[in-house]
Amino acid sequence: MYALALASISIAGFFLAYVFYSKFLSGKLFPVLELRNLPSHELEDGIDYVPTRRSVLFGHHFVSIAGLGPIMGPAIAVIWGWLPAFLWVFFGAIFLGAVHDFGALYISLKSDGRSIGDVARDLIGLRAGTLFMVIIFFLLALAMGVFALIIATLLSEGYYPQAVIPVFSLMVIAMVIGTLVYKKGVGIFKATVFGVAAMFVMIYVGMLFPVTGISKDAWICILLVYAYFASSLPVWLLLQPRDYLNSFQLYAGVALMYVGLLCVPALKIVAPAVNTASGKLPSLFPFLFITVACGAISGFHSLVSSGTTAKQLSNPRDARFIGYGGMLAEGLLAVIVIIACTATYASTDAWHARYSSWEAMDKLGPKLESFISGAASFISRLGVPEEFAAVFMSVIVVGFAMTTLDSATRLLRYNIQELGRTFHVKLAKNRYCASLVAVVAIGYFALMKVSVHDPVTGLVTTKETGLILWQLFGSTNQLLAALGLLAVTVYLFQRRRPTVYTLVPMLFMIVVTVTALLMKIRSFWIEGSWPLLVISSVILLMSIWLIIEAIIVSRRYALEVGRSKRIRKASGKEKQTSLFR
Repeated sequence: MYALALASISIAGFFLAYVFYSKFLSGKLFPVLELRNLPSHELEDGIDYVPTRRSVLFGHHFVSIAGLGPIMGPAIAVIWGWLPAFLWVFFGAIFLGAVHDFGALYISLKSDGRSIGDVARDLIGLRAGTLFMVIIFFLLALAMGVFALIIATLLSEGYYPQAVIPVFSLMVIAMVIGTLVYKKGVGIFKATVFGVAAMFVMIYVGMLFPVTGISKDAWICILLVYAYFASSLPVWLLLQPRDYLNSFQLYAGVALMYVGLLCVPALKIVAPAVNTASGKLPSLFPFLFITVACGAISGFHSLVSSGTTAKQLSNPRDARFIGYGGMLAEGLLAVIVIIACTATYASTDAWHARYSSWEAMDKLGPKLESFISGAASFISRLGVPEEFAAVFMSVIVVGFAMTTLDSATRLLRYNIQELGRTFHVKLAKNRYCASLVAVVAIGYFALMKVSVHDPVTGLVTTKETGLILWQLFGSTNQLLAALGLLAVTVYLFQRRRPTVYTLVPMLFMIVVTVTALLMKIRSFWIEGSWPLLVISSVILLMSIWLIIEAIIVSRRYALEVGRSKRIRKASGKEKQTSLFR
């Protein structure tokens, strides 16, 4: 298979999906053009609810949903072969991920920009909605604790010290841009040119002056302080302009990779279409669909769509472009990652040497190195020095992780505030207090360590709590996607709109995630990993409870609708009989 052919199929398929399928969805399921009073205008407060132009919001949304997921997931998922990974990204993004994101954005726009967990209280009931928000709280706190740990590892252990200056200087540049645009009236074009130029200059400065000598725990503390301010400051001052500027790094990186691919049209994918030779390989079903994550569908996206994006959407016409189109753009990123990890090796043997076993690849370094070296290979074909290309891609990787951390901390703050309103806890409704609780929860998973006994060697080692619980992230994240689709499906059912386009993806994701969790629970039982066993069992039971609640509410609603129809029909017959008496 030629790499260029795979890229061409992806671009053409995603383009057609956006033109036709997303238009169909916006007409039949999510009629965005009928929206009149958008939350960003009705509830504008200059902090969270801020009307934002399409180009800026798309960059903010895209970078927030992307993160490391579409890089790390496909980079290891190709171990099952390039074909299963590609098919899941291609069809998953079109029929599951983009529908999920668009639907979550739409129902949030119809509900004052509230998060999908909060909206679930109206759709399914107070008890189930609160349960949903508790699941969201655990997922975000765990995931961001691990992300803080990952970023600290990348910055402290010699992976990418050149990324420190570019990543942290972007915070200052973003605040300058936000102030110029929103307070000084500077045009967005001039501000963008200045911001992007300054950003790329700092990448070069970072190459000259790599930062080393800071411990992992110190980096975690620095990141938590940053996350607190990113969560509590007005969105226009730091988070939005930072993500917007950061998106240009991504656009440039992806564009350079695709153009570099054009320079070698005869390049072939050397990895096998389907691989079973690697050691200790988990079963393709369900773990392929858990591993790829953000490249095809991710529950985290529903939190971004209904959390920050819905509060900033300024024009109803932008909803389809951002909600559906943003996921397709992420699909394109996942596809080029698949190509970079399967077509830049000298031979099939060289690829097998890298992907020799699941244990060898299921680590931070090998996954990122596989992508970065492949991406730098493409970019270097354009005359760019390969060393600079590798540094540039490493800055994108670390920057991506940072944007996920700051956006998710803000989403966790929203979650805590919504729980505060539910239980009438005054302090929890305050954004500064809620941000502090969010950062403490993230810090717990990032900094806490536990002693782990190895039953084989008998040795006791100390490991970070977050890395132990990270084994549950993939399953819980995809389970959250299933629950997000569940909320959208209930919403459509209650409004008598077609549900098959969200119901089928929802059922598929429920089967995938429940199967994965049951297999994990069995594995934890055999290994004697009691904390993981308890937590995974609780998550599974809570999710099943939520699904049952949704079924009960939907059945009750259907019975009420049927009863109303019978009453109206009987009333009509009575009137008709009386007329003929």
